[in-house]
Amino acid sequence: MLLDKFILGTAQFGLSYGINNSNGQIPLDDSISLLNSAFSAGITQLDTAEAYGNAHEVIGSFHRHYLPIRFNILTKLPNGFEGGVNNKIVKYIEQLQVDTIEGCSFHSFNSYIDTMPLVRDELNNLKKSGKIGKIGVSIYTNKEAEVAIEDPMIDIIQMPFNLFDNYNLRGTILEKAKRLNTEVHVRSCFLQGLFFMDPESENPIAKALKSELSKIRDIARKYNLSIQELALHYVFGNPMIGKVLIGVDNWPQLAQNILALEKQVPQEALWEIEEIEITNIDLINPTLWRELT
Repeated sequence: MLLDKFILGTAQFGLSYGINNSNGQIPLDDSISLLNSAFSAGITQLDTAEAYGNAHEVIGSFHRHYLPIRFNILTKLPNGFEGGVNNKIVKYIEQLQVDTIEGCSFHSFNSYIDTMPLVRDELNNLKKSGKIGKIGVSIYTNKEAEVAIEDPMIDIIQMPFNLFDNYNLRGTILEKAKRLNTEVHVRSCFLQGLFFMDPESENPIAKALKSELSKIRDIARKYNLSIQELALHYVFGNPMIGKVLIGVDNWPQLAQNILALEKQVPQEALWEIEEIEITNIDLINPTLWRELT
């Protein structure tokens, strides 16, 4: 079932996040209600991070309130730390109110390069003790992915993949990860809400990608699909992708995503996405958007 791939993102629990997010940070009571509804719907995995404000504490509050329910947690170590990962994991386990961290990732490739040599033994011991299950790294570029996949310590890479950042850009990485048994988690399914923006928007990123935004609307219209259905099935339907990370602002948004995954989408519609090739890949890297606007 496609929901088995679904990882609910929690950045919005502790931060105001996303280019198309007009609601800001989700209030605590709403976050806890959303988690309860998500679990009831069959979603059992959460993505979080120390860098996401008080997201760890929000999840912990839910777990205390809804004993014995427990989500499987994937979290990230912050950029710039220099060691003491064991202490961090013990703290995370307490904050999150879980017995183990299913996946612990470096929040960036640079952090992985700088810090892995310092914490490799600690991470190995944490895996052996059962405090963490898998080790991962969040990457942006294919070059970063190549390095991470070849490290036997890395079980998971998390990377962008979507209607624009598509198989044309990521196919070789997906194929290599499959060969080397590295699990691929993908994020930016909706490119932080960009796909839902009007091609005529005055937003500078949307303006720069006006023709491509129009193209996905044309494909969706041709096959009687919503943008949401097209974007979700393009990612969830790829057999080389293990998990898909999606953040929402509220339960209605999550419910719409779940409903969209029940839609039957013609393979031809997904093949047409491969005709979209972004020439300026900086435009589809959200970390660069401030520099480009």
